[in-house]
Amino acid sequence: AGVRRQVTAEQLRARGNALFQAGDHGAALAAYTEALSLSDAASERAVLHRNRAACYLKLEDYTKAEADATKAIEADGRDVKALFRRSQALQQLGRLDQAVSDLQRCVSLEPRNKAFQEALRALGSSMHEKMKTMSCTDSKVEQMFQILLDLDEKDEDKKQKAAQNLIVLAREEAGAEKIFQSDGVRLLMQLLDTAKADLMLAALRTLVGLCSGHRSRTMAILAELGAPRLSAVLGVEHEQVSLAACNLLHVMFDSLKEGLQKDFRGKEDAVVLDSSRDLKLLIKHLLELLVLEGASAHGRDNALNLLIKVVPRKSPKETNNSLSLWVIDQGLKKILEVGSTVCGSLGGLPVTENSRMSTSVLLSKLYEDLKCDAERENFHHLCEDYVRSWFEGHDLPGKLRAIQTVSCLLQGPSDAGNRVLELEGIMDSVLSLCASVCEAHQLVAVEALIHAADKAKRASFITANGVSLLKEIYKHSERDSIRIRALVGLCKLGSAGGTDFSMKQFAEGSTMKLAKQCRKWLCNEAIDAGTRRWAVEGLAYLTFDADVKEEFVEDKAAMQAMFQLAKSEDRSVLYAVASTLVNCTNSYDYEEPDPQMLELAKYAKQHIPEQHPKDKPEFVKRRVRKLLMAGVVSALACMVKSENPALTNSCRELISRVFLALVEEAEDRGGVIAQGGGKALIPLSLEGTEVGQTKAAQALAKITITSNPEMAFPGERIYEVVRPLVSLLHLQRTGLENFEGLMALTNLAGISERLRQKILKERAVPMIEGYMFEEHELIRLAATECMCNMAMSKEVQELFLAEGSDRLKLMVLYSGEEDEKLRRAASGTLAMLTALHPPICKRIPQVTVHWLEILQTLLLSPSAELQHRGAVVVMNMMAAEREVAEQLIASEMLEILSVLAKDKDKP
Repeated sequence: AGVRRQVTAEQLRARGNALFQAGDHGAALAAYTEALSLSDAASERAVLHRNRAACYLKLEDYTKAEADATKAIEADGRDVKALFRRSQALQQLGRLDQAVSDLQRCVSLEPRNKAFQEALRALGSSMHEKMKTMSCTDSKVEQMFQILLDLDEKDEDKKQKAAQNLIVLAREEAGAEKIFQSDGVRLLMQLLDTAKADLMLAALRTLVGLCSGHRSRTMAILAELGAPRLSAVLGVEHEQVSLAACNLLHVMFDSLKEGLQKDFRGKEDAVVLDSSRDLKLLIKHLLELLVLEGASAHGRDNALNLLIKVVPRKSPKETNNSLSLWVIDQGLKKILEVGSTVCGSLGGLPVTENSRMSTSVLLSKLYEDLKCDAERENFHHLCEDYVRSWFEGHDLPGKLRAIQTVSCLLQGPSDAGNRVLELEGIMDSVLSLCASVCEAHQLVAVEALIHAADKAKRASFITANGVSLLKEIYKHSERDSIRIRALVGLCKLGSAGGTDFSMKQFAEGSTMKLAKQCRKWLCNEAIDAGTRRWAVEGLAYLTFDADVKEEFVEDKAAMQAMFQLAKSEDRSVLYAVASTLVNCTNSYDYEEPDPQMLELAKYAKQHIPEQHPKDKPEFVKRRVRKLLMAGVVSALACMVKSENPALTNSCRELISRVFLALVEEAEDRGGVIAQGGGKALIPLSLEGTEVGQTKAAQALAKITITSNPEMAFPGERIYEVVRPLVSLLHLQRTGLENFEGLMALTNLAGISERLRQKILKERAVPMIEGYMFEEHELIRLAATECMCNMAMSKEVQELFLAEGSDRLKLMVLYSGEEDEKLRRAASGTLAMLTALHPPICKRIPQVTVHWLEILQTLLLSPSAELQHRGAVVVMNMMAAEREVAEQLIASEMLEILSVLAKDKDKP
């Protein structure tokens, strides 16, 4: 009796067929494979190979589909199913001629089969198109180059068209290969050498198509063009050309990096091309461009942005940080050269307002990419040597360069900044230069002092010495540019109490005066943008005070001036704008103090943090309204769009916090969507700090719950919302986040099958089920409602019949719970399941002995909605299975139904 019954190949094949029908292609494949290992008969093996080919087609593994179909055809050359499957696989593999001959064989074996005829016709026309484009392309490519390189051709329109055609052609693989084979790279090089902006742009954009995702071609192009030429184009004065070159280099880096990852995978790429040498060569030229005097300022910025994107590891899971180590070794001093350059100084490198910020971000990323103390120590030594080299043995300009470097490091890897700040003589120089009569020198020193006040371990020393010094400067300086910076320094030092109302470091009322001055400067368009940016920095600190917040949101001109700055070219203002908005909307983390601890603190005469009366919810709500009316959403959307190093992860988190505050009230959400808030939240929810992503996802959930999702996220955008919403279901999220995620997914699941498939693909169903067992009744209800909408999917219906699962039992029991909303959701799910998937009707009596009583209670409920759901379930069960119908009729069900059928009030 204890002998385990042997499973036969026949049974495994039947199981595979059932699984395939149910849409579980992976499990079906496993069953067929196991059956093959047990089967010896040639005919049976051929059928199993044919079935496996069908699985592989569904799983999009076309090489294996072709191999299995071929084995079936070798056993029986007249097997049309196997021939048809092989033709489908060949078509996907791009071997169209072979696919056609398989299809022709199918048609000759079954001349009346409409599906075969149709497939052959479609394939024939697509082959014809391909042949036509190939022959067309040949002559087109030559023609386009002729027009572009013809110096006598005066028709600008014609040239523009030819350039556009070339770019479009290069985006298609066949076209790109054609250009490459037709000596295109040499011709594109000639276009680059014309030094005419429009021709250079055409060449660069065409090269992007040739290099995109194609490593061997990228390596060949790099060898022919040479890294020096590419970096020279990056450094040209023409901004658009420099940007296009930056884009091309980014694509080249990606293609070469792909290669590095593939090389570790072994045999698939039999020709192992070593692209790490090429990568380093390109990076070496970028580093040289940073210190090249002839390179343009924006070319330098583009080089910094490229290094930020391509050098550090994308995630800590990648173990290899050798590229960062190599860049620090070869180029840290070159990067610091840019960071130490004083904007607009004589004889310095040409830099923009954004260069120092980009340098700080790059230094920060390189420092974060280091893995051990020895690597960090080396970084510190290199920074210290560099600062010393300027500070010692040079006159005043050298000291200024050293101080500027300190500022740059304090804004980036502040550990390194603190180390150099402690070098002998640096701090004294900063303090003495603060009193300099020369504006440029004073600016450098005051900025360094401000950055130090923010980060330094010696903040108390700065507070002692700096405050009196800064007050002197603020009161007596003739220059707005200096006064505004001194003011920011005072704000930073004065805001140490944070949001704590009772820790005022300034005399009562002076905070308000400073804030008023900041707003005045902010609105004064006669002052340059760089200086007005510091006014926002000041407000970022002063708005810790609720009185300042209230005055700021009343000053419409100041709000709009700040939003204009946020949209401007100078991106270093982003963080300050975001900080100010976080303060005004109170979207920072605030923990209510524990009442017992408060009592103890009073007893021990300790300091107790107090909340400002104007930080109460009704004030915050009013401030949010005022910001919305002033156009805050379009400013935030513009900030998110910027492809810029200043948009760091911590900056993204601040913006996400503000968005979450803006959508807190349901009636404001429509306005947020109309101004582009929905679109801006998607990237915020997919990239950044974990807190930032979660806040953005929660804001998306709030919008999805109360708005029509198809209007809020039109077109394909609605599918991008699914992943952030599913992330709210993770166990480490709060109960509120879980609840809102479930509610939002319920809305999406009710829209279309494609959305339900996307939710399934993101593996949300097991999490939704988990929350159906949650103790908190609202979460349990939301999960059940979500499951109700998901049950419209065939795959989900199958889950309710899975062996050993309690899903169906739970739904039946929930239909008898006391909570009416939960009963409504569960009985609605049962009504849908029994209608869409009749086998479930037979299973209901098996899952619990209380099933009849639960259905009767539904029918006798005072709620017409529950009665209706109960009646639908009973009707479906009666129709599905005779045995079940007999059980229903044998109970009191017939009498209940008879009474209900006569009820005129409930048609």
